[in-house]
Amino acid sequence: MATIGTTMLGSSLTVSNMGFGAMAFAPPYGGIDSEKALATLHHTVDLGVTFIDTADVYGAGDNERLLARFLKDRRDDVTLATKFGIQGETRKLREGGVSIRGDRTYVHEAADASLQRLGIDTIDLYYMHRRDMSVPIEETVGAMSELVTAGKVRHLGLSEVTAEELGAAHAVHPISAVQSEWSIWSRDVETQVVPAAAALGVGFVPYSPLGRGFLTGTVTDVDSLAPNDFRRTLPRFAEGTLQRNLGAMDAVKAVADKVGATPAQIALAWLYAQGAEFRIPVVPIPGTRRAERVDENAGALDIELSKAQMAVLNSVRNHVEGARSQDPQWISQGRES
Repeated sequence: MATIGTTMLGSSLTVSNMGFGAMAFAPPYGGIDSEKALATLHHTVDLGVTFIDTADVYGAGDNERLLARFLKDRRDDVTLATKFGIQGETRKLREGGVSIRGDRTYVHEAADASLQRLGIDTIDLYYMHRRDMSVPIEETVGAMSELVTAGKVRHLGLSEVTAEELGAAHAVHPISAVQSEWSIWSRDVETQVVPAAAALGVGFVPYSPLGRGFLTGTVTDVDSLAPNDFRRTLPRFAEGTLQRNLGAMDAVKAVADKVGATPAQIALAWLYAQGAEFRIPVVPIPGTRRAERVDENAGALDIELSKAQMAVLNSVRNHVEGARSQDPQWISQGRES
């Protein structure tokens, strides 16, 4: 069994060196059995994975309400992160069914609403989920800093920001973590955002580190996804494109076979190695609905990849087709100069 240690994000936020993405228990990935979800959460924290990530938009607040049931007895065992800023359903992004707010009034309203849904007094790490381009980022982060002063939030984070946005925000208040999609098949953040975070002493929290399930080797056909699974809206999972991307898994499976590990473990081990390469603390937050997958993911912490194996895995980027988002402006890559 892997030993779960700790990692420092920013100057003072200590978290388990693997986190858990609670979006796995949200409607975008299909129906939810709340009792099984709670059992998985208990198993996760018992294992030592105590950094739990959610957002107010997941299930229109239902994800936070589910976590409230868990936190009622285990608040002291958990480092909790949540996010604000997105209104609407992300699967309706192209149809204009989503709006983003980062104004001061909304920042305070959103934090109070999350605290109420979660049933807690303080959020350990509070993220700006997406950038409101109509509001200076200094205003948004200034409002977030007021939450720290008020004792409602302990640390601040930003999701899907550019290097320039990160620098501007960090000048207003220390940022502990940047969260963005980062994995073997999503590496655009390595160009600007990761180096900037490393230079500022900001930690990195990769979401979808398993490529939204693709890098586990279990998603091989669009028809295997639930009808309402939002991955159906993503270019990489489109009919035809997904099949062409399957070749990217050949390298992952080859290394997994060589090491005697699963593709998921290799994908996570690659991220830790990339963190060491960029000299930045990396805490991936894979999500799953099954306790045994939590154990599997934790096994990545015991894997050390050779330079030759990393070279094989780095070749995956040459075999990936399709963008990682419906809208380039939705992610940092679309706003990078």
